[in-house]
Amino acid sequence: MYSNPSAIVRKNIVSPSSGNAARPEERLSTGAVESGTLSNGLRIISNQVPSIHSVTLGLWIDAGSREDPEGLEGMAHFIEHALFKGTQKRDYVEIARCIEQTGGYIDAWTTKEQTCLCVRCLREHLHLGFDLLADLCCNPVFPADEIEKEKGVVLEEIAGVNDTPEELIFEDFDRRTFPRHSLGAPILGTEKSVERLTVDEIRNFMRRHYTPSKMLVTAIGNIDHDEVAGLADSFFGHLKNAPEEDSARRLFDLSTYKPFNKTLKKSLFQSQILLGAIIPRDDQRFWAMMVLNTMLSSGMSSILNLELREKRGLVYQAYSSVSFYDEVTAFNVYAGTDKGKTSKTLDTIGELLAGNMLTEPDPSELAAAKAKMLGSMILGMEKMTRRMSHIAQDMFYFGRYLSPAEKAGLIEAVTADEVALVAAELGIPERLSTLVYKPGGR
Repeated sequence: MYSNPSAIVRKNIVSPSSGNAARPEERLSTGAVESGTLSNGLRIISNQVPSIHSVTLGLWIDAGSREDPEGLEGMAHFIEHALFKGTQKRDYVEIARCIEQTGGYIDAWTTKEQTCLCVRCLREHLHLGFDLLADLCCNPVFPADEIEKEKGVVLEEIAGVNDTPEELIFEDFDRRTFPRHSLGAPILGTEKSVERLTVDEIRNFMRRHYTPSKMLVTAIGNIDHDEVAGLADSFFGHLKNAPEEDSARRLFDLSTYKPFNKTLKKSLFQSQILLGAIIPRDDQRFWAMMVLNTMLSSGMSSILNLELREKRGLVYQAYSSVSFYDEVTAFNVYAGTDKGKTSKTLDTIGELLAGNMLTEPDPSELAAAKAKMLGSMILGMEKMTRRMSHIAQDMFYFGRYLSPAEKAGLIEAVTADEVALVAAELGIPERLSTLVYKPGGR
C-alpha cells in the first residue's frame, strides 16, 4: 500500500490530442487515459472527460458465474444482490438513498467472467462514490432474514428467464456446449442451487475472489487521476490477497466439446432456433470475428436480416453473437420462426454460414461492416457507462487499454481472407451445434 498518489506505479496511456481532429476515431481523443497499480495488485484506470460534470465509477471483480462452485451455481450473481442488503454502517435503504439523494445512482451486474459495482454521481460526490463501493465490497453483513428474502427475488428472476424462450434456449445451449463446466451453467443458477446458498459459502467465495489482485477500479468523467488513485488506496489499499491456488480459474478443455443436434418440443407458439460453435481463443483473429459478426447481424442491412426476413419472410428476428472467454470464443446464430418454417430457416442459415457472402466477402460489404463498427464504437463511447465497460473489458481481455484510434486501425487491417477463414471454420457442418425448440410440448 502506498501513502500518496505519487507512489503509484503509473502510466499515461493516451494524452489529449491537439488541433482539430480529422479522423472519426480521433473524436474521442479528448481526455487523458491513465492507469496504475497499488502495491496489493489492485489496478486503476481513469479517463478524464473535462466537459462533463459527472463521474462514472466502477469496481470490477474478475470473477463471474464461471467461478461458481459445483452445486452452488448462481453464487457470483447472488453475491452481487446480497451486497446491497446491508453493511456495517448502512442498511439496505441507506445504501440506495445515500447516493440517490445526490441525484446519482448505483447499479451492479454479473457476467460469466466478471462482476461490476457501478456508481454514477456528480464530480463533487466522488469521495461518496468510493466510500459506498468500498462499504459494499468490504463491510457486508449479510443479515440472515434479508438473505432468505433475496433468494426469493432471485428465484423470481430465474422464473422470468424460464418464461422467456429466447433466453432459455441460450442457457440450454451453453449447458450442452460446456458439459460439466461452470461456463455451461446459467449465471442466475437454478432454483435448487440458489436455495442451497449459505452465508458461510458466500463469505468463502468472497475471501477467494474479492481480492485486490482480481479487482479493477475504473473512473470516467471530470476527474483527476492522482485523486482517483489516492481514493482507491485509501479505501482498498488495506485489502489482502488470497492464495493464488484458491482463486485460479478452471479452464474449459476444448477437446471435450462434442457438437450436438437436438430438437425438443416445448409449450410455445413459435420455434426457437440456435446454432453455434466454439473455437480456441486467438487474439489474432479477434477483429476478424467482430467484422464477421457485424456483417451477419448489425442492423437492418445485415445479412441475416436481409436474407431471412426481408427477402424470404421467414423470421421476425434473427441475429448472431460472439462471446469471448479466457480460453475459447463462442459464436451463435439465433432465429425465431413459425413451426412450419423451421426446416427452411435452419437450411437457409446453414447455407448463409457456408455461402460465398462470408467465405468470399464482397469488398463493399467488408468496408461497410468496418464503417459500422467504427461508427458504433464512437456513438457508444459517448455514453459513459458503456465507455467504462469497454475500457474494463480491454483490461480484462487484452491486459491493457486499446484507444479508439488503435481499435480503428485493427478493424481497418482486417482482410477479406481473414474473415473468410473464420467464416469457413465456424461454418463447418461437423463443428456446428443446433438446438431447436418446436411448439408441441406441454
